[in-house]
Amino acid sequence: MTSRTIRARDRPVFGVDVQSGDVRGDDPSYALVILDPVDDDDPDAPDVDGPLARVTRDVVSLRKLRRLIDDREPLFVATDNAYELAPDKNALVGFLRSLPDGTRLVQVTGAERPEPLSRVASRHGIPYGKKPMKEAEAAARLAAANVGHEVTAFTDETTVKVSRGRSTGKGGWSQDRYTRRIHGNVRKRTRQVQSKLREANLEFEREVTEKYGGYANAVFTVEARPEDIPVSNSRAGDVRVEVERERRDGIEYEPLVKRRDRVIVGIDPGTTTAVAVVGLDGTVHALYSSRTADTAAVTEWIIEQGRPILVAADVEPMPETVEKFRRSFDAAGWRPTTDLPVDEKLHRTREASYENDHERDALAAALYAYDAHADQFERITEKTPPRLDREEVIAGVVAGGASVEAVIEDLRADADGRAEGDENGATSEKDPTEPERTEEEETIRRLRDRVDRLESHAESLETDLADRDDRIAELEAELEDARREERIEARSRRIVSRLERETDRLERERDEARETVAELEGKVETLKELWRLDHSNFDDVAADRGLTSVKVVEQFTLDALDAADEAYGLVAGDVVYLRDASGAGRRTAERLAETDPRAVIRDGNLSEVADQVLFDHGIPVVPASAVDVREVDELAVAEESELEAAVDDWESRAERRRRDERAERLDRIISEHRAGTELETEE
Repeated sequence: MTSRTIRARDRPVFGVDVQSGDVRGDDPSYALVILDPVDDDDPDAPDVDGPLARVTRDVVSLRKLRRLIDDREPLFVATDNAYELAPDKNALVGFLRSLPDGTRLVQVTGAERPEPLSRVASRHGIPYGKKPMKEAEAAARLAAANVGHEVTAFTDETTVKVSRGRSTGKGGWSQDRYTRRIHGNVRKRTRQVQSKLREANLEFEREVTEKYGGYANAVFTVEARPEDIPVSNSRAGDVRVEVERERRDGIEYEPLVKRRDRVIVGIDPGTTTAVAVVGLDGTVHALYSSRTADTAAVTEWIIEQGRPILVAADVEPMPETVEKFRRSFDAAGWRPTTDLPVDEKLHRTREASYENDHERDALAAALYAYDAHADQFERITEKTPPRLDREEVIAGVVAGGASVEAVIEDLRADADGRAEGDENGATSEKDPTEPERTEEEETIRRLRDRVDRLESHAESLETDLADRDDRIAELEAELEDARREERIEARSRRIVSRLERETDRLERERDEARETVAELEGKVETLKELWRLDHSNFDDVAADRGLTSVKVVEQFTLDALDAADEAYGLVAGDVVYLRDASGAGRRTAERLAETDPRAVIRDGNLSEVADQVLFDHGIPVVPASAVDVREVDELAVAEESELEAAVDDWESRAERRRRDERAERLDRIISEHRAGTELETEE
């Protein structure tokens, strides 16, 4: 007998269903069925089996229902829909907060997507009727049998806060003494609470705010529910104690009995043993790895996670350790045809979180085993009737090696045997006040139950059909979106392909043009070289045509003069063309004068120093505007007549410049002589 069943013997169970009105209205009423525990020593107790036998039925308002819950403190308040007791989530949280410690709200039809109550009652052999009182009783009996999910908005952590019960503002005597007394009482009460928590062997964390004379407050975070904590809300004098469960982010549904589902287990043995557990829907449930755990510890951990129907390895052949686990669970085995490559294992486990490579390998084995059997699971599910557990059918087919039909027949036979045993010996589900039914009435009852089951099945199929239609519409919309994206992508690919072809064509033309240019440049260089060889007597050729050769100097600097001299030589009688005549100094001008050129054609203005040096050496300097210099690469020519005219013009100007200089020297001599004579006269 479970601890929950023992508690059910000591406390009542409430079953609730809406009788009239609506919780969103002003005055809803509820059908209430109370299943009270029966004392075996009570001589007035009915002669029935089962932990709950005395039934009380009533129609109550919501206010009276709350008052009865506070007075009786039932183990469960059971309903087929939790939102029959509250209009919205916030109100439901308030209802859950108002429940006494140890009282739990149970939704017997499932979690977020509940089943019809008729189907759940039929599956568990609980009498069911469509009237609210019958539904309330069915909900109560299902909860008493640990069927359903607890509706909770709180965690299993509880906050116990010890704080000041009054303000420290104004005291009846000295302010410091008054404040010190309050804080001292808070510290004293904090130590009492801590002592009680330790005596109850509860895990907790404590945070205190120290103030003058003691504590302003202390907060205990306890790993337990309020009903398991030996402290309650209180306020006495200077100290207040508040006990409150930690609030979850939303409403959650926790099964009253955690069933051990059928699972797929992947194992990676070795120095570090790793295990992965995957559900029959491919969901990763848990991962485990250890270097020290033995086979017994690993087996115990697997048992806590579920009942294996497949044990998988990631290598071929299956390791002996994995085979031992498979035999111990009487499960089917799976292994790949060849060892799974690391890249495939990484890809298959990319959406999961694991701590090491061993857990990854175990998880990959379990997931690949699921992939190999997913279609088989789906086919078995389609053939399984609604009232049978599909996981049991899958286990019988996969692990037991039987056909689907044989497993279904065996499960039905077991269910019929249990139902027959209940009819013959289990009278706890039958109300002792009901009269015996005739054979015809019993037949009618069975037919009605069958009709109810068929209607429930039809409703389920209609719901599944609607869900499937919605899914089809959703997939069609996704398909249309995918097709539209594919068309856009195809159009983009065509444009990109066309542009790439055009780019390739242009690059080919560019490369061909570059090759042509390079070829032509080579030919030009060859022609230039041949021309130079053929016209080594360029001066003679130019003279025959009334031209004179010109040697080009890029800049009037020493480096440029040396470069020109190295390229084609600077000798006496040359005509030199200074492309940039500015900036030369005395040394540069003397370097040019040493070559004794016939004339210098300048582009730009000479410095005074350079001009004087060239003038002193008698080298004509003519502007480029006076002589038209024609250049062909390194070669240049000028009209002889233009050059002679420019030189003659320079000679004329040079003669005048010489006369001016002589006159200036003569004037300077005369001036110096007069100055000397005047000095002697004065003496």
